[in-house]
Amino acid sequence: MNIVEFADLLRAAEQQAQPQRLLMVFVSAELPADATAEERRRFEAGAGGNLRPVLCVDKLPAELTDFPALRDEAARTGISWDLVLVAGLSGRGGVAPSSDAAEQPLKQMVAAIESGSIGQFLGFDRDGQVVAFY
Repeated sequence: MNIVEFADLLRAAEQQAQPQRLLMVFVSAELPADATAEERRRFEAGAGGNLRPVLCVDKLPAELTDFPALRDEAARTGISWDLVLVAGLSGRGGVAPSSDAAEQPLKQMVAAIESGSIGQFLGFDRDGQVVAFY
């Protein structure tokens, strides 16, 4: 399945052989203090910069109606964010992973993002559209 928007992700998660729990890390894009003029230009054009995790959440696909509802829920935290990075955590024996089981994978996800290893995650902008990372 080609995932272009958040709704595609929800459909794909529901179609997996084992129930899924979605791990989501909301990040803010920041320009490093020592950025070059070219890095500043790219950042101002909406590319480049560093991603800083600011909020984590895990949800079953059935707990998510659509991206606007997720965006509204995140807005109620009062925390500013630019993108959300998402990964799936697969269940076993027809049972979805619990929130407790998602804690360590979420920590690992945050650590990966902090180290710049984001290629294994799907990224979505504030409109729920997939973001390509280069």
